[in-house]
Amino acid sequence: MPTEPDSAIGHSGPPSSSPQPASAIRMQVVAVSFVMAFLLYLDRVCLGEMVKSDSFLGDFPDASKEQIGEVLGAFFFAYALFQVPAGWISDRFGGRAMLTFYILAWSGLTAFSGMATSLSGLLMARLAFGVVQAGAYPTSSGVIRNWFHFRDRAMASSFVSIGGRLGGTLAPFLTTLLVLQLGSWRYVLYLYGFIGIASAIAYWMIVRDDPREHPSVNPAELEKIGSQGEAEPKTNLRDILPMMGAIMASRSLWLNALAQFCLVFGWVYLITWLPTYLKEEKGVESFLGSIMVTGVLAIAIPGQLIGGWLGNQAVIRLGHRWGRVAPLSGTCFLAGIAYVGCSSFDSVWLIVGCCAMVSLMTDIGNPTVWAFMQDVGGRNTSAVFGWGNMWGNLGAAASAVAVPHLLNLGNSLDSIFSDGQILVFLTCAGMYGVAGLAVLGTDATKPIRGQQNDKKEA
Repeated sequence: MPTEPDSAIGHSGPPSSSPQPASAIRMQVVAVSFVMAFLLYLDRVCLGEMVKSDSFLGDFPDASKEQIGEVLGAFFFAYALFQVPAGWISDRFGGRAMLTFYILAWSGLTAFSGMATSLSGLLMARLAFGVVQAGAYPTSSGVIRNWFHFRDRAMASSFVSIGGRLGGTLAPFLTTLLVLQLGSWRYVLYLYGFIGIASAIAYWMIVRDDPREHPSVNPAELEKIGSQGEAEPKTNLRDILPMMGAIMASRSLWLNALAQFCLVFGWVYLITWLPTYLKEEKGVESFLGSIMVTGVLAIAIPGQLIGGWLGNQAVIRLGHRWGRVAPLSGTCFLAGIAYVGCSSFDSVWLIVGCCAMVSLMTDIGNPTVWAFMQDVGGRNTSAVFGWGNMWGNLGAAASAVAVPHLLNLGNSLDSIFSDGQILVFLTCAGMYGVAGLAVLGTDATKPIRGQQNDKKEA
């Protein structure tokens, strides 16, 4: 049996009374979840780079920007709508089977997209792609809940989030390089699809729905996880309406949904309209602008680790409820202040620095979002995560649509705002402020379906 490393994950769980060193299978679960999240974002973001390549435009010479935009936007529409259904299916049939299926399905669709001979075929593939990717993070959240004590979930979740952030950050560079090396956008999609299928096999081999089912997990690790009691019953078809009723009746989940809508509204500006602002308003040439935006996103990757550690420590020091509230609420307020700074400065580097602070604070708070939904979700964790993620994606869609209107409104009110961009920054700041206030009313100690196994304090 492998001994448990002295890592940041799992050290704060209940101490083991067994003389046998704890196995570390939960670390392997985090590792394959990290890879899953990396590929999730790599496959999601890569097409945005491919549509600008000569090989893609050569295959679709008559494609208009509007048609390409419809293909790219198809993913987000399907992704938001299927968050809760995909999460519920995982609660019903188990995270191991469903996430293996989701990885296989989106990897197959990635490869299939490379075979598309028309934009309509590519659009249909992206719609289906959004449906199957919708279940990835909700299901992974449920798996992490089953494998980690509640005091360790924030750090474990941070590694999964890092995988996604890293995949999204590196996707433009890796995809552009591979298209140049392989000579065609289609070959790159085939390659990504093959890698995804291999990762699905690894996920199936390592993960179990219940740690006690894994042949390599020993009693000492089960003590650290807190998995000695009876397994929670899986949800079933008759449970859909009671589950939705419990979600709809939860004040904490509604406040969390509001917080996710608002904070994602503010965050998504960084990946949608910030590049355009730097080019058109600040005169930054495209290559330098892309480096700036990449830096803004990359600086937040260590924020996930900071947030995981902070989330674990906050629960230990402040207790379960306020330990979930303080890190997320505090980072939302700091991100809002950073956006106020964007509206106050004229220097492009100071503005980019403030945007980097927004990005960093958002990612420091992110592990606590995961841990909160794991705490209150219980056996419906995947569906609950899907509920929150749905509202976050609706916030992203609203932001993308609202920013041009805010620019026009701000320009029409030039007696109040020097330009419309200031109104955009202040609106994003206000959204983060609302998110911070909403989080204050949430309570992670109140699961939506009554008492859960997380009440072990050991």
